[in-house]
Amino acid sequence: MVPIIIAGEIGFWVLLALALAARYLLRWRTASTVLLIGLPLTDLVILATTVHDLRSGAVADWSHGLAAAYAGFSVGYGHALVRRADAHAAHRFAGGERPARPPKYGRERAAHEWRIFGRTLVAAVVTVALIAGVQWLAGDAARTAGLDQWYPRMAAVTGISLLIAASYTLFPKRERG
Repeated sequence: MVPIIIAGEIGFWVLLALALAARYLLRWRTASTVLLIGLPLTDLVILATTVHDLRSGAVADWSHGLAAAYAGFSVGYGHALVRRADAHAAHRFAGGERPARPPKYGRERAAHEWRIFGRTLVAAVVTVALIAGVQWLAGDAARTAGLDQWYPRMAAVTGISLLIAASYTLFPKRERG
């Protein structure tokens, strides 16, 4: 499974780079859009491979859960990541404005952290749902019990993100001056 996940991750970045090159270097907007549509397909290939592997008799290990977490991350953070990469490419290759940096201080920083928490929550919920779905599709609780360790992991990741967002709200970082 690990090689499939690595290939999927590399495929994601290659597709994104090709899409941005098509859009800003070659001015092929349609080709760029088609390539961007291919980004979620990398997640589907990884998930389908995971289900196939487990249905074929494999015993679930951390890598099967990582495949679900990868897809969850893509759902939670993918759009923002692609939008940010697009803004950087537009700035670099098409004379667009420099993308704004994340705020450092005050309410703006707290709001930024709450948006990150929201993305993290979406990623965790999708990951947990995918893991439960993979376990159900595999149809063998004994062989997929190794995936159960991902439930508390996702809770911990979400909790840490919540604590960070709350800390910026309760104790806002102030500009030195």
